[in-house]
Amino acid sequence: MILLRSTLYFLFLVFTTVCIAGIGLLIGWAFPQNKIFYIDTTWSRLNLWGLSKICRLKYRLVGTENIPSESFIVLAKHQSAWETIALVSLIPGPKAWVLKRELLFVPIFGWFMWYFKPIAINRKSGHKAIDQIIEQGKERLDRGCNIIVFPEGTRVAPGTRKRYGIGGAMLAEKTGHPVLPIAHNAGVFWQRRDLRKYPGTIDVVIGPVIKTQGLRAAEINSKAEAWIESTVEKLPGYRH
Repeated sequence: MILLRSTLYFLFLVFTTVCIAGIGLLIGWAFPQNKIFYIDTTWSRLNLWGLSKICRLKYRLVGTENIPSESFIVLAKHQSAWETIALVSLIPGPKAWVLKRELLFVPIFGWFMWYFKPIAINRKSGHKAIDQIIEQGKERLDRGCNIIVFPEGTRVAPGTRKRYGIGGAMLAEKTGHPVLPIAHNAGVFWQRRDLRKYPGTIDVVIGPVIKTQGLRAAEINSKAEAWIESTVEKLPGYRH
């Protein structure tokens, strides 16, 4: 039943993505930049609802009181495809994602993402990618967007760790905008490169804001990593 439900949800996800992104491509030009995120938020909420109904996979969110009123930079744990869907609606307001540029060339979905002005980087370009994150990230923050970064750069299985990239922390150092760390255990229920989604409840924890003014990027990264990893270790399903 898990495989059957997961397959049905995959078809549901493809259908909603093609429909909403397709409609967005046709009408997105008519939306002002600070309103177009409503389309993306609708897609996220619809797919979280579908996941709960089809796969019986829900989520529990705590720490929303930590979300600042000013523009901020999210540094989030990356275990699954789930958070790429969920954070679209769990993080309020306009958003700009730091992502690999190849995603923008995915038919329909990737084309529609251009409307959201993501920071699309070549992950192999090293310092050029960091410079791009700083330059474009500052512009997005100045116009009221929140920046979402997965500092690990790729999905990491529960119980394992990967070095945190410095790009998001560098952006925080250069701009002084606060960092909002996010921990979760989505990878326990929706594993990397696995069609199956197991029933249960994903725990999502929004941490205390890290004030970055006067801190170096390495310090910011260290604070975010320490909080995220120590929090993830306490969540159900963590594997040693």
